[in-house]
Amino acid sequence: MRLLHRASPWRSLFADSECPDPSRLSPLLAPLRDALAELGPAPTLPDAHAWQPRLVEALTRLDLPAWRISQLISDHNDWLYGRAIQLAQSEMEGQGWGAPPVTFSVLIMGSGARQESLLAPDQDNGMIIADYPDSRHIEIDGYFQALGERFTDRLDQAGIPLCSGHVMARWPMWRKRLSEWGEQLAIWTAERRTKRVQQANILLDFRSVHGEGALADALADRVARLMPKAGLFLDEMGVLLDELPIALDRFGRLSGSLESAPHEHAINLKQQGLLPLVAAARLLSLRHGVREIDTRERLAALVVKEVLSAERCRALTAALERLQGLLLAEQCRRLRTGHGADAWVDVSRLGEDQRMLLRLDLQQIRRFKRRAKRG
Repeated sequence: MRLLHRASPWRSLFADSECPDPSRLSPLLAPLRDALAELGPAPTLPDAHAWQPRLVEALTRLDLPAWRISQLISDHNDWLYGRAIQLAQSEMEGQGWGAPPVTFSVLIMGSGARQESLLAPDQDNGMIIADYPDSRHIEIDGYFQALGERFTDRLDQAGIPLCSGHVMARWPMWRKRLSEWGEQLAIWTAERRTKRVQQANILLDFRSVHGEGALADALADRVARLMPKAGLFLDEMGVLLDELPIALDRFGRLSGSLESAPHEHAINLKQQGLLPLVAAARLLSLRHGVREIDTRERLAALVVKEVLSAERCRALTAALERLQGLLLAEQCRRLRTGHGADAWVDVSRLGEDQRMLLRLDLQQIRRFKRRAKRG
């Protein structure tokens, strides 16, 4: 498993391939220590994933902010990915496949790549394979197809479901040699085609979760060179922001507008709040050569680039954190009452102060979305 450098001590919690040892934690972290003791030293993948709400409960009791809890959920998902891939490789070696024929990197995409995971995500992953001769394609791609199928099946069985849109390393579309990924990006960004922008949007938030990180770095270099010059492509990305409506009516009042809403007080805060903010930050970052992936870091980098004011950055960062907090709290509440975690928030359960802040945050995001479209 590729271990990532993390500045905060919290980010080292799931950095090792083994489960954290609760006996090494300070008594001041008793809620987390108790939760880890319940998990045990060698949980199965399904048990480790099912334990995740218990992790969130412990971190909440320790007064960690929602954005930090979201990072630690992402770290725990990285741990699950690494374990699933290791088990798949061990199984293949035992069946005579041998070691990987060339180096590779498994990518995690979307909120996991941005380290902004909430509870109950599905899989969004891909694979970069080091370049090899065409004459060895059947042999080498056959190995990585089998690996992709096995580790994604393990994650599915553990409770992280297969992606309904097939964005997974088990499919050739998302499993390519490094040079092929470069060619794919060049094709996607050369024209103003909606479908290609939608596909690229999925890829452009990515991070190596296992394997040779240098392959992911090389692909990130390619993105950094291509994107600022891809004006038509970025213009279409701006148009697609209109497909992410904000949960406000034209008078700035809270208003869910999705037909699938479970009741009249439900707002899908992921679809109508979080994703518009994330997408606007991604668009501006690509236009201005910002290489950070996390939305918080993107906003800060846009200040350095003099694209955003420090005041707007602070407001948007606070909005992001409050949305994450509302979503996590609602997901935990639903799980406690025997329901599945989703992205719907019942605004009738919020206090008047929370509803006022939510309106202000969504108004900030709506203005930011308009700003991102201007370039």
